[in-house]
Amino acid sequence: MDAVQRFAELVTGRGRGPDLDVGALAIAAGSDPGLDPEPSLRELDRLAEGVDSLEGLVQRLFVDNGFTGNSDDYYDPRNSLLPEVLRRRAGIPITLSLVAIEVGRRAGIALEGVGMPGYFLFRPIGTEHYLDAFDGGRALTYEECEQRFRSSTGAGDDVPFTGRMLATSPTRAILARVLENLRVAYRNHVQPEDVEWVLRMRLLLPGVGVEHLLEMGNVLGQQGRWDEGAKFLVEQSDGWPQHAEVLDHAARVLLANLN
Repeated sequence: MDAVQRFAELVTGRGRGPDLDVGALAIAAGSDPGLDPEPSLRELDRLAEGVDSLEGLVQRLFVDNGFTGNSDDYYDPRNSLLPEVLRRRAGIPITLSLVAIEVGRRAGIALEGVGMPGYFLFRPIGTEHYLDAFDGGRALTYEECEQRFRSSTGAGDDVPFTGRMLATSPTRAILARVLENLRVAYRNHVQPEDVEWVLRMRLLLPGVGVEHLLEMGNVLGQQGRWDEGAKFLVEQSDGWPQHAEVLDHAARVLLANLN
């Protein structure tokens, strides 16, 4: 089954969506159509064996197994692909938090993601005990969360930091954010074929903007599929009437490459 089609079956419809591990592995199948998810699921099981507390989980992941933030090559696409994160023991805040959440679920420790603007944390459900997976699972105070927000976004003191920025991220929001990171990573590495499947998955989740549509058209054009990109953009006009003029113009620009 095509990876995008498989992802669509998982995330569309009602309910909370797939478990994070299943959703993240469905994303990773976009980069490796032959991916077998079972080794990654078994590794998460292994990491959870014998863990019976949050402190034990932090010890298991970040000390015993050496999971760490990849600050040397933050935008390496492998940092957003769960099998690679498990293999290399390196990732970015959201994927390392995802590992912690899924290991916790297996160990009976209920954890949730916290999707701050520009950064990602995890915490025990219903608490204000924030942990930074990118920094070895270190516990953060509210003030330190604000510091993470300001350093990652560049926001000055004129931008207020509120508790709303520490809201729980539901499953689909986490998967969308993983895809956004992949979108940027593949774009930085000039890999339009990979940006395409990432965008096709991203369009299935909430929070899509016209910029995603325009980028899809451009990505198809970068692969020489000018007419396909133009057709895609024109087809979006009915659903995005407020942006119809922009979409139609972008479609004409793509078609001009056929002359």
